[in-house]
Amino acid sequence: MPNIEKPFLPGAVIFDMDGLMLDTERPVMDLWLRAAQNLGWEIHRETMLCTIGVDGRATRGILLEKYGKDFPYTEIHEELIRLNHETVEKEGIACKPGLLTLLDRLTALGVPFGVATSTARAGALWKLEQAHIRDRFDLITCGDEVIHGKPAPDIFLLAAKRLGQPPAACVGFEDSTAGLRALAAANIRSVFIKDLLEPPEEVLATVWRRCGDLAEAAQLFGRTDEPLPKWLNS
Repeated sequence: MPNIEKPFLPGAVIFDMDGLMLDTERPVMDLWLRAAQNLGWEIHRETMLCTIGVDGRATRGILLEKYGKDFPYTEIHEELIRLNHETVEKEGIACKPGLLTLLDRLTALGVPFGVATSTARAGALWKLEQAHIRDRFDLITCGDEVIHGKPAPDIFLLAAKRLGQPPAACVGFEDSTAGLRALAAANIRSVFIKDLLEPPEEVLATVWRRCGDLAEAAQLFGRTDEPLPKWLNS
């Protein structure tokens, strides 16, 4: 249960996308392995776990460092995109539990919210459209719009600026270590919801609230004159 004394009304809320709102991290990780195999390479799940939360430039760097300068990143990435489009056309993209509940809660409260994702804009818009939530967001800030990706704070600072709020008035949602580090560096309160990995203790120490899912997180927010939810008094 979150450690909170009363509902809080932020100036704006900023969401990560993959693994936080969309159930995409695990499926795409499997597709990375398949794409590499299709081109005659073997990459390891442990290596791909190191890429969670970072942008394409950082992912490329991680894979080249691990597998050498001859690793055909561009070709494998193109095969990944092909496989992902094929999979999504058949199965769609699922939202994480409680997302719509949380978005409805913020909308009812009049709190603006946007996306800050390491994914490049074309891919981010496509994923959000496939998940049928593209139109829910006031703005979408993407990894190819900043020089330094997560764990640098740039993308969250840009999102806060576009939402018209100082970082300290915002709340950011993340599932990755890189994203939580970025929120801390941006001086934005963070809500952590675990997907695949548990962050190190020093990163968890920076987290404002931890919730089991997005529906639980919806109970964090409200007007200060509202009565406390029953679960907070239990």
